[in-house]
Amino acid sequence: MLNPMSVMVLLDAEFRRFVLWVPVLLALGALAYFLWPYEPGFLDGVGIPAGVAGLCLGACFYWRQSLVVRLAGEAGLALAVGFGAAWCAAHRQPPMPELPRRGTEISGIVRDVAFFPAPAGQGQGQGEPVRRVTLAHVILHDFVDDGMAPLRRTLDIRLVQHDSTLLVPGDGLRVRAIVQPPPFPALPGGRDRQFEAWFSGQAGSGYALEPVQVEPGVQGRVSGFWQGVATVRGRVNARVRAVLPGPSGAVVATLLDGRAEAVPQDVREDFAAAGLAHLLAVAGLHLGLVMGAAMLVCRMALAAWEYAALRWPCKALSAFVAWGVGGGYVLLTGAHLPAVRSWLMASIVVLGLMVGRRAVSMRGLALAATLMLLVAPQAVLDVAFQMSMAAVMALVAGYEVLHPRLIRGLSGLTGARHGLARHGVMLVLTSLLAGTATLPVVMAHFGVVQPFFVLANLLAVPLMGVWIMPLGLAALAAMPLHADAPFLYLMDAGVRVVLWLARSVAGWPGARMGVPAMPGWGLAGVLLGLCWLCLWRGRLRWWGMPVVLCATLSPWLVARPDLLISPDGQLMGVRDHAAILVMGHARDEQTIKTAWAQALAMPVTDFSTTAEQAAETPDGSLICGEGDAGGTCTLLRNKHEVVLRVHDPTDGRSLLPPDLCAQADLVVSAAPLRASCPDVAVRLDRFSAWRVGAQVVFLASGVRVVSDRQIRRERLWVLRPGGHGMPTLPLAQAE
Repeated sequence: MLNPMSVMVLLDAEFRRFVLWVPVLLALGALAYFLWPYEPGFLDGVGIPAGVAGLCLGACFYWRQSLVVRLAGEAGLALAVGFGAAWCAAHRQPPMPELPRRGTEISGIVRDVAFFPAPAGQGQGQGEPVRRVTLAHVILHDFVDDGMAPLRRTLDIRLVQHDSTLLVPGDGLRVRAIVQPPPFPALPGGRDRQFEAWFSGQAGSGYALEPVQVEPGVQGRVSGFWQGVATVRGRVNARVRAVLPGPSGAVVATLLDGRAEAVPQDVREDFAAAGLAHLLAVAGLHLGLVMGAAMLVCRMALAAWEYAALRWPCKALSAFVAWGVGGGYVLLTGAHLPAVRSWLMASIVVLGLMVGRRAVSMRGLALAATLMLLVAPQAVLDVAFQMSMAAVMALVAGYEVLHPRLIRGLSGLTGARHGLARHGVMLVLTSLLAGTATLPVVMAHFGVVQPFFVLANLLAVPLMGVWIMPLGLAALAAMPLHADAPFLYLMDAGVRVVLWLARSVAGWPGARMGVPAMPGWGLAGVLLGLCWLCLWRGRLRWWGMPVVLCATLSPWLVARPDLLISPDGQLMGVRDHAAILVMGHARDEQTIKTAWAQALAMPVTDFSTTAEQAAETPDGSLICGEGDAGGTCTLLRNKHEVVLRVHDPTDGRSLLPPDLCAQADLVVSAAPLRASCPDVAVRLDRFSAWRVGAQVVFLASGVRVVSDRQIRRERLWVLRPGGHGMPTLPLAQAE
């Protein structure tokens, strides 16, 4: 048992590490806002945090001689700032507009053009790729919205496959399309695309019904700078696709312009199974390789120039040039959150080199994380941010502890053996630290474990560093001179080796093992335990290890649902011993099935999708197509009886037989239940799904229903029932 004196000794020993907890507390404050049970108003979202911050500052000033009071006050200040920053970031976003539910003619300004692989069934490499355009300043040309102001959010429109109209950012575009808002989560606690769309400025997506028309004379109202960046990205992508068609060319384009949409799905799956998925997500690794290559070339050039080598600070100048090259690469690849975080970290490294301080440190990482959380606090829920911060934090902390021991262990080697052994050990250590730290995050967001990630990265990462990325940088430099083809071909050769490696490792037994969905508290425990383990230095740090281990096991410590219902109520899934038995049809059926399979770590099997024919599971717990009521199934589990009405051509006007409802504890129907089974305690139908979204049912002890609306509640980014947003009609003067 620790006494107050020993606590003070520990606090005093870790005094210089307290500042590292500032971004953690900011993240906790932002997380508190996103998990708040209701949408805070201005007083709750700004006034109360401002008051708490003022009280904390006053306490720190008044009791400035007390270390405990100062620490508590500073912690409260960081939490309040994080909460207020998240509230302001959420309320800065424009409202989600109401989109038409029919084919509508729309016009807008092209902000970006992306490419997708040809639809499945056309063969590998056959067929023209499908384009998707991002439209800004969209105007809806229908009888309701005609004459209204342009939408303040963007729309992603998938063009018809054989539309060959030349489009560049800034063009005016007009097309007839079907649009829809961001979808509801496939199950409670699942991926929230509405949250992502809210903070990314997206209104929804859709697909064109006919070829587009370019409107001549329309002046693009997109920012000139970002329009220029988008134009350069488009030209780089087009050049790479022209020189290198096929899957390897899509990977090369991804590494140079940051767009991974064109990478075929089978390649993505191979990379994910081999633990190489991070190679397709441009982030710190790619930026580090680009900046390292740029710094090496610049320093060698300065060293070869006698005047500069004798009189100029070549190391600092090379670092500054590499920093500029890295900034250009971040812009070229879309300025995604992980890349921006890495570039901020690189900025601190460059500053440290120029003033003679240590380049890579935990304080630099904390400063970069603090800046990002103040500007974009929603990043606390972003998988890329979580993985990036966990990996870098583990690398910095691991090298702080292990690097001196490795140097001492290799001191007996000399010459080439020392260099090879040092680089080999560092590579293994880097893969182990980064892979182990991000493993629980991958489990939480993707539901998989890749046990062979270290082996795959041992070969793929060096190849990326010494061959692929330097050649890619050379190709970008030579592209304005139209001399990039040789570099692209050589780069493609290295990418083909990585593709072969990913395919080979993905084919090994047990290369990709599914795990059930990790609860939110489990992921929070993993990240907080990892912070505790990495941010402290003394024996206090080891208290975080049991927290990380217990939280990593949390997917197997929570109950799994027995029944799943899709957001529109049309698809039902019953968890069996070895699979999810799915019945019914839904509009986003494939997406929903994939989300269910990932959440329960079980395959999906179609089971009597119309429930018209008699069907039964081997254990007899699920029976379909029996009795007078067509299109129904009966589930018997844990002494509970559940009636599932999967198919009803009468739209609920035909009542379920009373004898079927007599023993039922729960009735679920894809159609409205209306007057069917009025005495059953729990009734779920299409209308209840419309009101509360996706639902899951637990039958372990009683009938417990959890809905998406219970999890997300009434927040800014949660669309109203049916996916309705803010009407685009103007308000009256009095309003």
